[in-house]
Amino acid sequence: MIDRRTVFEIHRLKDAGYSARNIARQMGIGRETVKKYLENPEGAVVPRQQRVSKLDDHRVLIDKLIEEYPLIKAPVVLQRLQKQGFDGRITIVRDYLRKQRERSQKSKEPFIRFESAPGRQMQIDWGHFDSLSYGMTKRKLYALAVVESYSRMLYVRFTHSQRQEVLHQGLLDAFRFFGTTPVTDRRYRAIL
Repeated sequence: MIDRRTVFEIHRLKDAGYSARNIARQMGIGRETVKKYLENPEGAVVPRQQRVSKLDDHRVLIDKLIEEYPLIKAPVVLQRLQKQGFDGRITIVRDYLRKQRERSQKSKEPFIRFESAPGRQMQIDWGHFDSLSYGMTKRKLYALAVVESYSRMLYVRFTHSQRQEVLHQGLLDAFRFFGTTPVTDRRYRAIL
């Protein structure tokens, strides 16, 4: 089974005039698969069935134990579950404990908002996206994001390169978009 993005790409290439054989060759999938998804794009994507686990009936108890005793070990949890009729092994308990602890750690990660005066600071970062196909070649796609720190106003420029000249041109375009540079000194306004 393939994902929706791939199904969309199959249809995009078909609309661009590619044959099923060329689409299959370019995307590295079978010709019959391409034909199947061209005939029925929605019906071909089957949602996953939720798997039944031996822990399903015991998750509430495990979550309560983790809440009461955050450092509780898997053997202790297994003993408590076996008293409730659980017939599984310790590995499934360990996996569940690890996932729950990872989930709770992610929700506890600190976030500090940085405040600055209006027009004093901009934050800049590159984002990386997947590749874009141009015929038989693929090119990486990047986004230069520039955020004015006070207003949180955002400027985004998509590009295929992170070279210094692309960064400089992106910053100049961002300064034009914002109408100023983050420093209000006159010598910097000459570039606008």
